[in-house]
Amino acid sequence: MSLTLRVLAPDQSVFDGTAEEVILPSTTGLVGILPGHISMVTALDIGVLRVLSNGTWNSIALMGGFAEVEADDVTVLVNGAELGNKIDPSNAEKELEDAKSELLQLENQTTTTSPEKIKAQQKLNRARARLQATSKNS
Repeated sequence: MSLTLRVLAPDQSVFDGTAEEVILPSTTGLVGILPGHISMVTALDIGVLRVLSNGTWNSIALMGGFAEVEADDVTVLVNGAELGNKIDPSNAEKELEDAKSELLQLENQTTTTSPEKIKAQQKLNRARARLQATSKNS
């Protein structure tokens, strides 16, 4: 038995295929999905979706959204997504370092507003997810 997984972003279909297992980054923690899972809908956080397909784990960086599980079909609707094997690890690492320093600078300034800090934190979370998606074991 297997799952049918679809990962859809507004501008593209990121993944459409079968999987033996899916691990979702829900807003309440990681959720593992196997064939025969109960029906559910969950909100997704910025993070990494893991897919076990043909005995190989693959990663997809997700930028938040929702997932629906229904009768061995998993549909993931996200704001943005990238296949981990399409992300350049050195660029992702540089983006993470830049996002960390930007957030640190904002936290040290007394005139910075909360929306600026929230945007910087989201940028850091996206950069971290992209870097984690490049690694097979993260």
